[in-house]
Amino acid sequence: MKKLFLLFTLVFWGSIAIAQEEASCPTGYICSKTDSTSSVSSDSTTTVVSPPPSAISPSINTSNSDLCTVGVAGAVQTQILGISAGTTFTEDNCVRLKNAKVLYDMGMKVAAVSTMCQDPRVFDAMMNAGTPCPYDGLIGDAAKAAWIADEEAQPESTDRKGVLGNMDDETKSQAVGIGGVIGILLLLFGL
Repeated sequence: MKKLFLLFTLVFWGSIAIAQEEASCPTGYICSKTDSTSSVSSDSTTTVVSPPPSAISPSINTSNSDLCTVGVAGAVQTQILGISAGTTFTEDNCVRLKNAKVLYDMGMKVAAVSTMCQDPRVFDAMMNAGTPCPYDGLIGDAAKAAWIADEEAQPESTDRKGVLGNMDDETKSQAVGIGGVIGILLLLFGL
């Protein structure tokens, strides 16, 4: 009996499904069932334009105030090329001041003044003040007469020197090198 009931249920539901399918298509027409599927695909390209890496100047630490060194650094970056350079150089007048102070602190006042007189500006100022720089152990009027007699021993006055002034050869070469680097940088900026 159970089998008969199960068979009856299957036939009933199957006939309902067929009837619904036939009911959706009117008589005399040919009906077809279509399934449609759509898909959308998208391709995108992202271009990231970023600046070139930066040319970073070297760090030159001159925080110790007891040193007479000066740091100079510079960098330039173009779209093609980046250049960075840096150097330190010793400032001669700072060294002269430190030496004179140490001599004065040791009680050697004439030697301290003599050290300062190596600077042409100090030499000229001392002569104009009527207190000439020491000359070979002589001081006062005797030193003044000796300096006048031996003009070649006098420090060369700054107003008689060229553009680079009172620099020694090493400082002059550093100044010329820095000038060359600045010239190259200006050339690159012009591009």
